[in-house]
Amino acid sequence: MKQLYTWGAVAAIVLASTIGDVLLSRAMKQVGDVGELWRTHGLLAVVGRTLHNVNFVLGILAMTVAFYSLLIGLSWGDVSLVAPASASLTFVATAVAAKIFLHERVDPHRWMAALLVAGGVALLAA
Repeated sequence: MKQLYTWGAVAAIVLASTIGDVLLSRAMKQVGDVGELWRTHGLLAVVGRTLHNVNFVLGILAMTVAFYSLLIGLSWGDVSLVAPASASLTFVATAVAAKIFLHERVDPHRWMAALLVAGGVALLAA
């Protein structure tokens, strides 16, 4: 039963982290070139434009959920399983989400890397 809880926490980490990454990426693309904004309008403009972006706020909230899911997962399972499984599965899920939701070009090398990572997770689970 404890292993089921551990994998549930890993799933929560992956889901929340992937959502957070996509939302934060979308937010920062909406904010624009932070360096240019800083040079032309100053630091307060960067902070203001970033904090007023709904995607940024929701992305931070999702990343917070991922962090607390990690803490819960570590209380149930071994760090040698939870940390690599959540990190590697997040890598795979983020590549898929970037392709679907952000319409990013994911080259064949990244897909191959994602498949190899997924294979590594399967070995961890065994």
